[in-house]
Amino acid sequence: MFPVRCFTCGSVIGDKWEEFSQRVAHGEDPGKVLDSLGVKRYCCRRMFLSHVELADIELAFSPVIEG
Repeated sequence: MFPVRCFTCGSVIGDKWEEFSQRVAHGEDPGKVLDSLGVKRYCCRRMFLSHVELADIELAFSPVIEG
């Protein structure tokens, strides 16, 4: 889950995550994508560049419930 606001400055960034992740997945440079989305502060940029989807990692270790 991507945060709605930057932890440092409080700027709203959650609405830009989906477009950022899609464009980077298609091979665009992350720095240029952030520039085009208007993310200028380095604290906000760090939120995008360092984000890891922990839910996907946790699901890999969840037990299988057989019923």
